[in-house]
Order: sequence, then C-alpha cells, then structure tokens
Amino acid sequence: MSTERCPCLSGNPYDECCGPLHSGAPAPTAERLMRSRFSAFALGLPAYLLDSWHPSTRPATLDLDPAQRWTRLDIVAARSGGPFDTAGTVTFRAWWRTDTERGTLEETSEFVREAGRWYYIDGVVA
Repeated sequence: MSTERCPCLSGNPYDECCGPLHSGAPAPTAERLMRSRFSAFALGLPAYLLDSWHPSTRPATLDLDPAQRWTRLDIVAARSGGPFDTAGTVTFRAWWRTDTERGTLEETSEFVREAGRWYYIDGVVA
C-alpha cells in the first residue's frame, strides 16, 4: 500500500484517492473523476484517460507529452455531478511545466454518468 500523496492534491494517499479509480473502481462523482483524470495525466496513464472518456467524443489514441509535468490542480467550481446525478460540470485550473516552460490550463469540463460510471464528455478552455 502506497502512502504517497495523491497527485490530485486532495490530501489523501494515492491508494485511498485516485489509485482505486485507476484500477477500475467507478468514480462516485464527476469531481472525483476529474481529479482521477488529472492524476492520470500526472502519472502518464493514457489508457485510463481513454477509458474514462465517453465513447461519443473519445479520440482513437492519446499521446501524452513525457516532457510535460502536471504539478497542481485546483477545483474552481462543480455543478451537479453528485452520486445521484446523471450529468455534471467541473471547472478546474491545472498547472504544468516542462524544462523550459510553465503554464496553466483552465477548463470547464462536462461529464455524464451512464450505467453507474462517470465519463468525461468534453471541455471548454478558458
């Protein structure tokens, strides 16, 4: 069991936060799926990103840039997306860096829950 802090910065250990979702457990909320997707970017898990992407908008492949490191996630707002909802929206700000650049990504992401699982649909970058 890993006691390392989860990359999503929830304050919980990875094995109690995003780790179970990366191993196949369903996210209970849209925000938890958003956090697990950020952690998947931080840890370089493209298969999880594709699996948690809704089939209607999912790309055929996903190549992550190994030079880009995702370092911080702030949830700005979450609307709906609870355990009894079928849709939700999460606005977040994520920080990244390479050896030569630093930046942030702010996005409002749309999620849908089907057959008990949350999926990322798409997002609008601010």
